[in-house]
Amino acid sequence: MCNGCVQKEYPDRGNTCLENGSYLMNYVGCASCHQRDFVLISNKSTEDDDGEEIVTYDHVCKNCDHVIARHEYTFSVVDEYQEYTMLCMLCGKAEDSISVLPDDPRQSAPLF
Repeated sequence: MCNGCVQKEYPDRGNTCLENGSYLMNYVGCASCHQRDFVLISNKSTEDDDGEEIVTYDHVCKNCDHVIARHEYTFSVVDEYQEYTMLCMLCGKAEDSISVLPDDPRQSAPLF
C-alpha cells in the first residue's frame, strides 16, 4: 500500500461502503510513475466465511501496475440487521447497518 498515492490515508466515509469501485477524489496520482490516470481493480476475490461475505481487491495504477491500496468490504446479517464495513487506504473506512424489517425499530418513536 502506498501513502504517496493518496491525499488522506483511510478517510472517514461515514456509512458509504463500496463493494466495487474507487474513491478517486482521494487519489493524488501514482507515486511510482507520477501519472494521474484511471485506477484499475485487480486480484478481486470473494469468500464466504461462516455467513460473512468478504470482498477484497487491489487498486492498481493503469500505467505501471503499482499497487495503490488494498480494499476490503464485508457484508453480514447480524440479528435483524444487514451489516456493511469497508476498509481501504484510498476509499476510506466506513460502517453501515440496515434493518431487514420493513420498519427499522431504531427509527420508531417511543409510544410513551
